[in-house]
Amino acid sequence: MATPTIKSANAEQEASLTGVLTLAFMNDPVSRWFWPNPLDYLTNYPLMVKCFGGNAALKHNSAYYLEDWSGAAIWLPPGVEIDAEGVLAVLQSSLSQKKLEQGLAVMEQIASYHPKEPHWYLAIIGADPSCQGRGSGSALMRHALEACDRDKKFAYLESSNPRNLSFYLRHGFDLAGAIHVGDFPPVFPMVREPR
Repeated sequence: MATPTIKSANAEQEASLTGVLTLAFMNDPVSRWFWPNPLDYLTNYPLMVKCFGGNAALKHNSAYYLEDWSGAAIWLPPGVEIDAEGVLAVLQSSLSQKKLEQGLAVMEQIASYHPKEPHWYLAIIGADPSCQGRGSGSALMRHALEACDRDKKFAYLESSNPRNLSFYLRHGFDLAGAIHVGDFPPVFPMVREPR
């Protein structure tokens, strides 16, 4: 099997980047807890992709995609943050007060798990469901982790789906904890030391 070609997305490819990640997360427990109604999900999740690192990754050349758009990943370099105000605005405009409070409580706990050391943050990674199981995620993960190891930087992520934990463990991440608030699905912070 040929090694897939991975590229950095630019601003003109934002719609394709957002599209593949929206497809990838359509069955994600956290995303669908926020927006169980399909129209609400399709309206709000693309906005979250932009705020939850998409815009910043495009500026820093750290939004990666497979050449055939079967998968994509948004990584934020050390010192670069998600657009917290944008995330909050999307959540406030689209959630009930109860869901908003639970979501904010989870986000507050998540913040305590971020490594103190400079680190790369994997905000989002996913494959088009029609292409899952073909190694897209592994190729994208290896691509970014090579840079983490070369530069001796930690990598950090939060898994929003317990089914994906084994994938991250295979790529050298360690489980740092589990966050569960009310009926919000569990979230799993994970850290990887450089190799």
